[in-house]
Amino acid sequence: MRIGVLDIGSNTGHLLIVDAFRGGPPIPAHSFSEPLRLAENLDADGHLTADGIDRLVKYVVEAGSQAEDKGAERVLAFATSAVRDAGNAEEVIERVARTSGIRLQILPGEDEARLTFLAVRRWFGWSSGRLGVFDIGGGSLELAVGSDETPDTAVSLPLGAGRLTREWLDRGLEYDDLRREVRREIGAVAGGLLRGGGFDHAVATSKTFRSLARMCGAAPYGAGPYVRRRLAHRDLVTLGRQLRGASDQEIAAMPGVSATRVHQMRAGAMVAEAAMELCGIEELEICPWALREGVLIEYLDHL
Repeated sequence: MRIGVLDIGSNTGHLLIVDAFRGGPPIPAHSFSEPLRLAENLDADGHLTADGIDRLVKYVVEAGSQAEDKGAERVLAFATSAVRDAGNAEEVIERVARTSGIRLQILPGEDEARLTFLAVRRWFGWSSGRLGVFDIGGGSLELAVGSDETPDTAVSLPLGAGRLTREWLDRGLEYDDLRREVRREIGAVAGGLLRGGGFDHAVATSKTFRSLARMCGAAPYGAGPYVRRRLAHRDLVTLGRQLRGASDQEIAAMPGVSATRVHQMRAGAMVAEAAMELCGIEELEICPWALREGVLIEYLDHL
């Protein structure tokens, strides 16, 4: 069957249409993404602004049209941190449904971590043993660990690269104060993640980690999904120092940095470095599957 997965994130809207086969991996058939930057369209009360809602509605209408044109039988649509945390989330969902015919499901942070973990488990398989999975989004950081397909522990923290940039760095607050806050938040949950004895395989997913790995020398996206990509803690420490003193123009010139995420890379590197250090990880492997694939896998499993 052909299925669309519509992911409304804090930074980007992404429609992935796949051909799903029993006993085989979903095969991508079409992709349509657009920078929405919803996390930057919140007013002082934490409500998504009229402009942000308009941009979201316009994108979902177009995504629905593309899914129909490509022959998708149905669209699995969900929203993460930016819509989840908005004070007018229900109003936003109703407006989107009324205009586009697509009703967004709001994913709790723990479900986001759990489904991303499921995708990583299916990609690497049982031979990976006890998995530790790390995912930095625009609004939140997801952490999960376990030896099965359902993690023993799944945690979501408000440490997304976009959120920290907007709430700290863009306001001119001290970089070192933010670093302490990030480490305090991660430190509070690190013990629970490590209680079972650490990880046999530590894995990172999604755009921020992919960009950081590319900036540290990993193969480009165009090399294909089966090329092994890694992010070493020592290289990330060096990169973090470079980013702190670099201009936006200098960061934009680095490999793997998209124009819409330049301003978030300092915070993203800070969170990644802290998560790796506090969880005792020397190296992360980058997984090409993440939340969208997890949502799809769970849906197919339930059929």
